[in-house]
Amino acid sequence: MSKAKGKLAVYWAASCGGCDIALLAIDDKILKVSEAFDVVFWPCAADGKVHDIEKMADGEIDVCLFNGGIRTSEQEYMAQLLRKKSKVLVAFGSCAHEGCIPGLANLNNRQECFDTAYRDTPSTENPQNVRPRHETQVPEGTLYLPVFYDTLKTLDQTVPVDYYLPGCPPEADRIWDAIVAILEGKLPPPGSVIGSDTTVCDECPRKRTEKKIKKFHRTWEIIPDPDTCLLEQGLLCMGIATRAGCGALCPQVNSPCIGCYGPNNDVKDHGARMMSALASVIDSQDPGEIQQIIEEGIPDPVGSFYRFGLAHSLLRRGKLAADGNGHK
Repeated sequence: MSKAKGKLAVYWAASCGGCDIALLAIDDKILKVSEAFDVVFWPCAADGKVHDIEKMADGEIDVCLFNGGIRTSEQEYMAQLLRKKSKVLVAFGSCAHEGCIPGLANLNNRQECFDTAYRDTPSTENPQNVRPRHETQVPEGTLYLPVFYDTLKTLDQTVPVDYYLPGCPPEADRIWDAIVAILEGKLPPPGSVIGSDTTVCDECPRKRTEKKIKKFHRTWEIIPDPDTCLLEQGLLCMGIATRAGCGALCPQVNSPCIGCYGPNNDVKDHGARMMSALASVIDSQDPGEIQQIIEEGIPDPVGSFYRFGLAHSLLRRGKLAADGNGHK
């Protein structure tokens, strides 16, 4: 008699959707997933209904791969629902793990986000200044939209998470490693990141010597030597402070690591770790010169050091002031 299949759920919250696509990058191995699991919920790929999940027994879903941060009341509800119904909840990808690009909106509040999206961009034509509202009256009744929160939260800032699979998106090999670990019951202790604890530098084939940086360059300003460490050439490469797992794909095509796999174990703040690393390689003892090197070469510190991890960092967000509706 064949072993009963497990139940798998996949959900997409505040993210670009690349993690859903990345699941298919495991190629024909997706058939092995199908042999082991019945997909009971995957809105991107199948017409699943929330009320069907609500009717399930608690813990009936064996594994849920949850990608995306929590920006709206609907996403918060789905995180709570899928946590309740799942034995194992995986923060799948950088948005669920650290907040990622959507988390950079934490520098602003909801009102400022709406001003940009519905008023200020050059391509926006909205003469009546229409904005999304939670409730709207129409002849047929009341229409409801999810509440848009001021602050994007990571998945583990919303519900307990069992495992993390980092990356923007996770590489296919790492996804398959995680699936194999689940199928074989060889998962690490709960709360672990599924992946390596070395750094991207350890995977990178470029030659490294002593780092002494006098100037940082933007990526479009120079054509780097293909064999030498990019950081040593003055390009802000986050590999020195970023968890391995991607195979150093970006540095291998002359593009600096931007940090999507997040920090290593026991590092509480990815950006602070990178800034600490840079402080040891800038070739100057003069505070004024150091300030100039940083300001000219790194004009966007938050976008550089916290591109993927602002929402999960010690900073978490910019200072909130009450908007015109009294929200904070």
